[in-house]
Amino acid sequence: MTRQERQEQWAEPHSRGMRVTPFDSRLIGVEQRLPSRLVRLADLPWSGAWEMQLRAEQKSVNTMRSYRTASRQFLATTLPGEAVVDDDEIQEMSVGQMQMRIDPNNGRLDLWLQSISHLRPATINARIAAATHLLGWLGHMVPDWVARPSRSRPLPKVLTRDEVGRVRRAAAESENPLAVPIITTLLDTGMRVSELCGLDVHHLDLRDRSGMVVGGKGNKDRTVLYTDRTVNAIHAWQPIREMVMARTEVPVDDGEAMFLSRVGRRITPRGVQKMMDALADASEIPRTRLSPHTLRHNFATGLLERGVDLVSIQRLLGHANIQATRIYLEINDQTLREIYHRAQAALHADE
Repeated sequence: MTRQERQEQWAEPHSRGMRVTPFDSRLIGVEQRLPSRLVRLADLPWSGAWEMQLRAEQKSVNTMRSYRTASRQFLATTLPGEAVVDDDEIQEMSVGQMQMRIDPNNGRLDLWLQSISHLRPATINARIAAATHLLGWLGHMVPDWVARPSRSRPLPKVLTRDEVGRVRRAAAESENPLAVPIITTLLDTGMRVSELCGLDVHHLDLRDRSGMVVGGKGNKDRTVLYTDRTVNAIHAWQPIREMVMARTEVPVDDGEAMFLSRVGRRITPRGVQKMMDALADASEIPRTRLSPHTLRHNFATGLLERGVDLVSIQRLLGHANIQATRIYLEINDQTLREIYHRAQAALHADE
């Protein structure tokens, strides 16, 4: 085959801003400009095919949920003079139809980006990430004019030493039997609330004072370490857990859960936050200041105060990038004030 013949096999370039199948339609027998890997899927429903791609890439449950939400808003954006299409009709569109609908040159992307411009930078970036994945999957290039807003990362919000003590006392006095084990576990391990809710009985080795987070953020597993206080709190919870299992019909999927609600269901992030709200009220702390993630920040800053190196904190928190951990170096003024007074008190005690 001559060089000229080889060149003729490639599709003609065009200015529609998409990656095209590299082969001429005469060779593949299909009049499509989809990527070659999708040509034979052109008539399948796009939503199911995209979902399979996300699963193949091992996207987390939260990421997939975020992508679905953003894509619905993007695809529901209507161009001037275009008939309104409801969500069911959009979901039933084929891969080929969807590729044409999201063509970045038809103006839909522009209108959608304008419609979300009032949102926080982090939210805009998350939605652009979803649209970028969908565009790329269907063979489109993301235009250079799509600007991702820069965001200034806020400092971690932490509780003061006194507030932590008040939360612990409120948990000890609470009628909710989950209050002590959950507050203690979060403060002493730095686990994310999703990791706490996904904790199973067989993930814990209390004799070794350790546990395994399975399928954490980024679908990664990691080891977490427990203090004696955590082990004691979990030991105290176990008889209550057995009572809950005995008097309720626990679903099979929840049978291994370490923390169960009073109705025998695995605890949920929403349920944990409701408990936090009650403890905040009892501790006379604004609800906005007490959350599972606040306690995670307290865990990290506490380790930093006691001289633990940043790499160790990164591993304990399960951060993929140490830059995410480095923000704890920028602790707030109140925490700095407490560190100073504790250090000064220790110095004067030694004199």
